Amino acid sequence: MAEPVFNIVLLSPQIPNNTGNIGRTAMATGCRLHIIHPIAFDMDEKAVRRAGLDYWHLLDVVEHASWESFVEKEKLDTLWLFTTKSSVPLWEAQFKVGDYLLFGSEQHGVPQKVHDFVGEHARLTLPMVNDARSLNLATAVCAAVYEGIRQTSCS
Repeated sequence: MAEPVFNIVLLSPQIPNNTGNIGRTAMATGCRLHIIHPIAFDMDEKAVRRAGLDYWHLLDVVEHASWESFVEKEKLDTLWLFTTKSSVPLWEAQFKVGDYLLFGSEQHGVPQKVHDFVGEHARLTLPMVNDARSLNLATAVCAAVYEGIRQTSCS
C-alpha cells in the first residue's frame, strides 16, 4: 500500500461502531489505522462481516498486541495525542504527512505512561464550549484527520 496520509492510532478502543466509523474515515482519506490491544470486542472476519463493515478489506489496518509493541514497531517521528487534558487546540499543531494521531479508549482515555511518553508539547484538544465531557471518538478522529488534510493540502 501507499504511504498513508496520516496514521490514526486507537489505544484500546471499546465500542465497535466507533472503530468501524473510524475505519471508514481512514479508508476514505488514505490513512492507516493502528489498533492497539487490548480491545473490548472481536475483530475476526466473521465479526467484521456481521457488523456490516463491507469495506474493511480495503482498509490499511495494523493491529498491535500492546502499547509497547506499537512503540517498538513504528517509527514515531511525530505522535500527537488528542486528549481533554490539554488546552492546546488541534489547529495550533503543525501536521505533516505521515504523522501519528493517537486517541485513547472511550471510557479511560490513555494511561499516564502514554501522556508521559508523548510529552506535554504534543498533546492537543478539540475545544468545546459549556461542560461537555468529550466528543464521540469517531467524531474527534474525523475532525483531527480533516484538519491535518487542510493543513497539508492532501485532498
